[in-house]
Amino acid sequence: METSQKRKVAIIGSGNIGTDLMIKIMRTSQVLEMGALAGIDPDSDGLGRAARLGVATTHDGIDGLTALPVWRDIAIVFDATSAGAHKRHSDVVTAAGKTMIDLTPAAIGPYVIPVVNGEAHLDAPNVNMVTCGGQATIPIVAAVASVARVPYAEIVASIASKSAGPGTRANIDEFTETTSHGIESVGGAEKGKAIIVLNPAEPPMIMRDSVFTLSSGADESRIEAAILEMVAKVQAYVPGYRLKQKVQFERFGSNNPVHIPGMGSFEGIKTSVFLEVEGAAHYLPAYAGNLDIMTSAALRTGERIAQRQMRERAA
Repeated sequence: METSQKRKVAIIGSGNIGTDLMIKIMRTSQVLEMGALAGIDPDSDGLGRAARLGVATTHDGIDGLTALPVWRDIAIVFDATSAGAHKRHSDVVTAAGKTMIDLTPAAIGPYVIPVVNGEAHLDAPNVNMVTCGGQATIPIVAAVASVARVPYAEIVASIASKSAGPGTRANIDEFTETTSHGIESVGGAEKGKAIIVLNPAEPPMIMRDSVFTLSSGADESRIEAAILEMVAKVQAYVPGYRLKQKVQFERFGSNNPVHIPGMGSFEGIKTSVFLEVEGAAHYLPAYAGNLDIMTSAALRTGERIAQRQMRERAA
């Protein structure tokens, strides 16, 4: 049984995301303790690193994980595999009474963006971290929606091709669908659209995100203040998250309305926000901010869930 004040966790997926998350937990977390890393490639760098760090490992995936002696002590499981594999992983984990944090776009559980609704689903058996683009851009949409009505929001996430591994590439369709839904259900836009671009530039480019909102009911100063406040909140756990340039505004009136497909004409303010996300380089290169913001958001969510569980045990 657990003897420390930390909650033991396991990670499924020994690729870039899973390995980076493992290192973040071991280096920085005061409430999470690595229990096991599961993968399917016995020669993966992640499993090798985990073994050298004294973490229990298996290359037999979820079946191997549940067979490890440490499984009984695991409280939280992070899934860093693929949307296709996640459903079975979730079924096994939640049936065992453990909490699943999903880093794939499977979206079985409620969406969680730490700075927007991070306290809302701490008791859910499965929570979904949306996507890297969602973690970077939905806070901005939510900031605008906190002061104005947002009929439409569109985001474009551009990531270095080298930072897109097999799991990311396999999940492209799910990325656009899940992010679009997250823009609406968490960000507060009435209609959302998401686009991802894999940038093949050499040297690799840092993650760049563009956020466009159409809003009414608030002036430019209120919108900008809400955005700047939100950027500061994200920077608390993703230090490399920043505005690339000053927030841009364009007004549309009765003489020059903009047309929203399926929604008719719109009069109000178009806000354009340009971001970049530099990774912390715990394991991944600094340009892989898309992966870093996912692991950072998952870590923050896991810590909140663990703190909730420990408070309940102490009560």
